[in-house]
Amino acid sequence: MAKESFIRNRIKSVGFAARGAWYLIRTESSIQVQVGISILVTAAGFYFNISTTEWVFQLLAIGVVMGVEGVNTAVEKLSDYIQPEQDPFIGMVKDISAGAVLMTSIAASIVGLIIYLPKIF
Repeated sequence: MAKESFIRNRIKSVGFAARGAWYLIRTESSIQVQVGISILVTAAGFYFNISTTEWVFQLLAIGVVMGVEGVNTAVEKLSDYIQPEQDPFIGMVKDISAGAVLMTSIAASIVGLIIYLPKIF
């Protein structure tokens, strides 16, 4: 049996990842809210003509929050699959995962405040 090429496997991997990202955007309200906020702050970035460095921090903040939210969703779905009944340990795991999202969201909000408060006031 012929082995698939490295390039072909990478293309397939990107396709699987894109499918997962699209699933998140279609089905998860928290990601939908974050996409909306991302669009708003991106528009604000153009409106306030933020610097290249500010763009880098803003895009990193958006990417980290959305990435951690995706991992949180995966943890929740896997936890529900493994243990569909109420379970204190699974609850703790899900809370920790959600806490990671909260921490990155707070940090991203602080980044946004650092960038935009001086421009607004």
